[in-house]
Amino acid sequence: MKVISTEYSQILASRLAGANGWDLADVRFSRFPDGELYLKAGEVGKEVLVVGSVTDSDALVQLILLIDACQGADITLVLPYLGYARQDKQFSAGEPLSARAVAGVLSRGVSRAFVVNVHDPAVLRFFDVPAYTLSLAPEIGAFLKGTGCDDPLILAPDDGAARFASAVAGVNGWDVDHLEKTRLSSEEVSISPKNLCAEDRDVVIVDDIISTGGTLATAARLLYGQGARSVSAACVHGVFAGGAYAHLISSGVRQVYCSDTIERGCSVYSAAGIISDGITQC
Repeated sequence: MKVISTEYSQILASRLAGANGWDLADVRFSRFPDGELYLKAGEVGKEVLVVGSVTDSDALVQLILLIDACQGADITLVLPYLGYARQDKQFSAGEPLSARAVAGVLSRGVSRAFVVNVHDPAVLRFFDVPAYTLSLAPEIGAFLKGTGCDDPLILAPDDGAARFASAVAGVNGWDVDHLEKTRLSSEEVSISPKNLCAEDRDVVIVDDIISTGGTLATAARLLYGQGARSVSAACVHGVFAGGAYAHLISSGVRQVYCSDTIERGCSVYSAAGIISDGITQC
């Protein structure tokens, strides 16, 4: 097996290769004068693991080109982060179903696909090849235990993320709850844990994605107002759009943790282990 990656997943691909004794392919990336992307891959062999997060449109095009450059090999596609996956419904006439369009394009020429913590597993049905989702919840739970967290309260930002939060908390048997919004007036909204009290607790808000961080920043301020000892945030995919990381820190969030599905300075746990396990088990 040879591992080959786009520019956007070099570190994760290196970890995958190193952990499994696989060769890491060398790829050169550049642009033509008109801005079009170009790449040249070395010899890939008969079996290849293509790794590439779709963080933006350039990342998507680069991944499509890399898959094409590996044609002739048996290709397993790893999507640490699948952008466009959140647009999986058409809300009005004329809108594209972006998740379907992207999954269809990325299915061409590959044998199977793995996606880390896809926002909605139903998106996998849009792939034309067998597709699997992998959860980083156990790794996040183990990491948080290693930070010295003493019986923290694990919170999901909403009911939709409650299952993921429960999986993180379940690693160590910690308390888990989700935040609930209560409208107090036309202009005022209260956010608090639905069932448990945050007073004098270390709170960790967990979600699959941190995008703008607006809800988390608001929740952190309100949780401190309710007596929380500290508030941290942990996610799989650190998108951090529009200055979200700084926004969270300035709102009093003590630590912000994410994985290497999107390679950031705060990527402190890796998806390499669950990807390796998924590939060997499926």
